[in-house]
Amino acid sequence: MKKIIIAIDGHSSTGKSTFAKAIAKVMDYTYLDSGALYRAVTLYALDHGWISPEGKPNAQAIVDHLKDIRLTFVKDPQTGQNRTYVNGKDVEERIRSMEVSAHVSPVSEIPLVRDFVDFQLRKRGEKKGIVMDGRDIGTAVFPRAELKIFMTAPAEIRADRRLRELKAKGMEATFAQVLANVRQRDYVDSHRETHPLVKAPDALLLDNGSMSVEEQLDWFKKIMEEKWGIRLK
Repeated sequence: MKKIIIAIDGHSSTGKSTFAKAIAKVMDYTYLDSGALYRAVTLYALDHGWISPEGKPNAQAIVDHLKDIRLTFVKDPQTGQNRTYVNGKDVEERIRSMEVSAHVSPVSEIPLVRDFVDFQLRKRGEKKGIVMDGRDIGTAVFPRAELKIFMTAPAEIRADRRLRELKAKGMEATFAQVLANVRQRDYVDSHRETHPLVKAPDALLLDNGSMSVEEQLDWFKKIMEEKWGIRLK
């Protein structure tokens, strides 16, 4: 079978990355996390004081310095997963913090930031054989992707997942804080002017609110067999 692009979009904390990594493993594809790049730009802006205490990003300052941001993925030899680097520094843990989560949506609204990230993603997708997740992969980055999936789940379930993830990493947060962040990100992602979060007309809907990762992977394998006649182990 020729290699394809698998685009996974959806709401925050639906487990897109976990699902995409599982798909990449069974397909022997490369996994790319578009959200990591937006988070990396947001972290860079926070470190340079370009986001006000009220949470408003200085769009001009961020855009003016995009040329100074070198984003790379480096595979961790122990886990086999990509880690995000900014200008040669590993920032994987920092970009997953609540501070970055609270500011990434307004930063990602900036049109030239989206263009910057989209360019990085398209470069990495030229050879296909990739699984990429984000908010507009199937609608803006790779509108011709051979397989598109849109993931969703109730906000409360997504908040609980996110809270458990944060606690596992030793980060402090309350359920109320995380739920508010999830709902705020949903609103911002769906209402931004540039490439808002929407389900592509040809995307397959996956509501995984009551599904395990294994059940989601079984769903994917069934799609691959029905659509391409490929039976995956």
